[in-house]
Amino acid sequence: MSRRAFLALGSNIGERAEYLRTAVAELPDLVAVSPLYETDPVGGPEQDLFLNIVVELDTDLTAHQLLGVCRDREAAAERVRVERWGPRTLDVDVLWIDGETVDDPPELLVPHPRMFERAFVMVPLADLAPDLLPADWVHPADQPIRKLGDL
Repeated sequence: MSRRAFLALGSNIGERAEYLRTAVAELPDLVAVSPLYETDPVGGPEQDLFLNIVVELDTDLTAHQLLGVCRDREAAAERVRVERWGPRTLDVDVLWIDGETVDDPPELLVPHPRMFERAFVMVPLADLAPDLLPADWVHPADQPIRKLGDL
């Protein structure tokens, strides 16, 4: 059964836009890609700016299968996990799957537990699925985000 799913992608090391383009080109069941945004890092150590997008899929993959897709894309970008919220070539997270909740910590939580706190997720998500934003969501003033255009 096919349903709508959303993934967040970010990069802040090396050829950031190319890492995102390559990852998007390899995603299954792609429907739409948000505009590209540049954002300050949130949490973690001092590091360079991120490029962020959100993608929409129409998929019959399970949440755990989508997590596998995310990990495969990160591995293809040679992501190294050294420090939590540290710099990375590519970060891909499962944000949302229509009608599905997953509570399998630490591996997978859907909806993503911090998505509503992060402008770098919510702003590009609003471009694709404004219906998923809570009516009372307010862009955090301490999280600047700059729209750059299409990926």
